[in-house]
Amino acid sequence: MFLFVSGIPIAVAAPTPEPNISVAGYFATDKAQKGKPLRVAIVIDVPAGYHINSNRPLESYLIATSVKVEPENGLHAGVVTYPRPVMRTFKFSNKQLSVYEGQARLKFSVPIPANYSDGSAKIKARVRLQSCNDEVCFPPKNYDLDLKIDVVGTTERVRATNGWAFK
Repeated sequence: MFLFVSGIPIAVAAPTPEPNISVAGYFATDKAQKGKPLRVAIVIDVPAGYHINSNRPLESYLIATSVKVEPENGLHAGVVTYPRPVMRTFKFSNKQLSVYEGQARLKFSVPIPANYSDGSAKIKARVRLQSCNDEVCFPPKNYDLDLKIDVVGTTERVRATNGWAFK
């Protein structure tokens, strides 16, 4: 890439592209069952050569990965569990940093009361993260998820799904 100054080409490094990060939500069952907790996983896929800060970065200037969960219709989410981070050293820091690479799975449960009257459960989640490569960190981004699952009675059968997301 060249920048022209007074008609003279000057070679400059091309800006590093931001990674194409995927954020998706999954349920552990095909339906939510009244009287049981509904398990939910938010899966973040980070391309090779990039990382995101963990939920507890070790430097105050780094933005933590976080998720805000807002179930609807009187439902409440349990505590979000975050994966174990890896410790890495990068060109922009002399200290090791706490990061997620590859895939990060954030998990929580939403108890469905036995007397729940709606035919579905709706959960909004906002994931906030900051991605980086070995040289630079990009501005933080928010990813909004709208998840919905049918709710069945306490005696109706539900089937396990997406087992890979809950390992």
